[in-house]
Amino acid sequence: MSLDAHIERVLWTKFQISKRVTELASQITSDFSSPSPPPLLVGVATGAFLFLADLVRQIQLPISVDFIRAESYGSGTESSGAPRISLDLKLDVKDKHVILVEDIVDTGNTLSCLIKHLEAKGASSVSVCTFLDKPARRKVHFELLGDGKYYQGFECPDYFVVGYGMDFAELYRNLPYVGVLKPEYYN
Repeated sequence: MSLDAHIERVLWTKFQISKRVTELASQITSDFSSPSPPPLLVGVATGAFLFLADLVRQIQLPISVDFIRAESYGSGTESSGAPRISLDLKLDVKDKHVILVEDIVDTGNTLSCLIKHLEAKGASSVSVCTFLDKPARRKVHFELLGDGKYYQGFECPDYFVVGYGMDFAELYRNLPYVGVLKPEYYN
């Protein structure tokens, strides 16, 4: 059976995604083109890996890339609300401009935790570039650090979505689009 049969409907096609990623990369390039030190892009593993790869290939700046993993979902569809960092950065962020690259900002718990973590490590600013934003589910108000900026790919309705790196129980990450998973596959 095709994975496509598991999807109720497609929200964003690979062409819409590509266009929006190009626009975000252009904005980041413009915002960070001053002679200050180049930014460090930190992908939040594992969901942001495709978005991060596509984004960094289009940013026209000398950038560094690293990964961090904060887990709050396990194999379910609801955030536990208590994220924990299970893989920390390899690179030093002290006095650097960090851009956290997220697949989806949902409750805000994970993002708030990561911003505080980067602040404690001495980052001079923390920006966020999220592929999807679900403001309807926000429970925690997070504050960017320093001159941090907020970049959003798409505002996502309150559905359980998969594809383009996002998963359910580690599956569906390989879909080239973002779609709503049929409830019978996660209930």
